Amino acid sequence: MAKLLSQGILTPSASLLSPSTHSKKKSLFPPQSFAISTKPITKSKSLLPGNPSRPPPLAATAAAAAVVPDDVADLLAEVSIFTAAGEPVKFKDLWDQQEGTAVVALLRHFGCFCCWELALALRESKEKFESAGVKLIAVGIGTPDKAQLLAERLPFPLDSLYCDPDRKAYELLGLYFGFRRTFLNPASTKVFSRFEELKKAMENYTIKATPDDTSSVLQQGGMFVFKGKQLLYARKDEGTGDHAPLDDIFEICCNVSSA
Repeated sequence: MAKLLSQGILTPSASLLSPSTHSKKKSLFPPQSFAISTKPITKSKSLLPGNPSRPPPLAATAAAAAVVPDDVADLLAEVSIFTAAGEPVKFKDLWDQQEGTAVVALLRHFGCFCCWELALALRESKEKFESAGVKLIAVGIGTPDKAQLLAERLPFPLDSLYCDPDRKAYELLGLYFGFRRTFLNPASTKVFSRFEELKKAMENYTIKATPDDTSSVLQQGGMFVFKGKQLLYARKDEGTGDHAPLDDIFEICCNVSSA
């Protein structure tokens, strides 16, 4: 069985979560999929309850055509990554797999200044999310010593930061990879609207946080929201700096909590 992340349209388009092209490893998501819905998307009403006057947030638009396996959390469960302190940990141990709500932000690599900006936004939002019962989890590409550079200089809480040096989760989720995605994608222009945020995040930036495996700089990230093992939201970054707005993510989490 597959699960439609948000109601919207019927379209034989490429899935939002189609596999990346950099690896021959099997991705969770097929290159073509159909999103089936009984209700149309409109610009005047939100697909999330409780705010009918606001246009559909990211979950209702970017994910409208995504079909995702029901057991995506189970498929990720045994993926082994590391804490920023260097201890091995499995994905299933990152949050309460029964009832816990978690936002899993897959950054690019630890030397990406756009990811320092996203990490800063996550840090500044951490208290708000936690007060709503939501755990924030940041996963980046690189070894623990690279993660520690970001954590010390930004700074960022070590207990919320994890490392996936071999990009296991990224490949399993089919996140985008490649030169054009990284340097030439139009979605990357969004970062210019956040110049002040970037400037603040880069006050103590160091390029030394870049992974030794330089091919990792071509990897894009994404954002995922879980309630226990249930995947509520999924988004693949189209290009460097194309991050999901945290206000939309917070709204999704709040609607889940009040449901």
